[in-house]
Amino acid sequence: MLNNLREYNVMLASKSPRRRELLSTLRIPFTSINISGIDESYPEDMVKTEVPLYIANKKADAYLSKIKDNDLIITADTVVILEDQIYGKPAHRDDAVEMLHKLSGKTHKVVTGVCLLTSRCRKSFTTETDVKFAELSDKEIEYYVDNYMPLDKAGSYGIQEWIGSAAVEWINGSFYNVIGLPVHQLYMELKHF
Repeated sequence: MLNNLREYNVMLASKSPRRRELLSTLRIPFTSINISGIDESYPEDMVKTEVPLYIANKKADAYLSKIKDNDLIITADTVVILEDQIYGKPAHRDDAVEMLHKLSGKTHKVVTGVCLLTSRCRKSFTTETDVKFAELSDKEIEYYVDNYMPLDKAGSYGIQEWIGSAAVEWINGSFYNVIGLPVHQLYMELKHF
C-alpha cells in the first residue's frame, strides 16, 4: 500500500515514541529526525483549536532550508483543550496532578495538527476528538502520575495506558488522535500525495 510514496524519503520530525509507533502501522519506510529548539509559542488571541496546526506548520518551517527534492517531512502537534484553555505537556509531577484534577469528570477535546511538507507542496490538517473522563479520586490520579510518569504527554495522560481503561468513559472521534497521530486521516492524505 501507499506505493506512491516510494519516490520519497519519508521523515517523521518528532521525538514522540508513540508517533513513531503509530506511523509504523502504515508499513511505510521512514526515518525519525529532530531539530531541537523550535519555538512552539503562538499568538494569545488565536482560536485554541487552531494552535496545533499553527505549531505543526512552525515545526515544518524549521526544515525548509534542509529539505531535498525527494523528502517528505511529517510534523505534528497535539493539545488538550478544556474550557477554552490549552493543556500541553506538564512541567513537573504537581503540574500533571493538577491537570488531571481539572480533566476529572469533564469532557475535553484533543486536537492534533499535522503538516506534510515536500520541496513542492505543503498539506496541513487537523483532527479533533472529544474525550469524557469519569470522576477520579486523588489516590487514582497520584497512582497514575507516579506509576506512568506522563510528563511527555499533552494533558498529562496517555489513553493507551491504565488511565484510559480506568477513567475514559467514552470518546467521539479518532482513538489514535488522542495518542498523538490521527493515522486514518494521515493515511488518506498520503494516498493522494
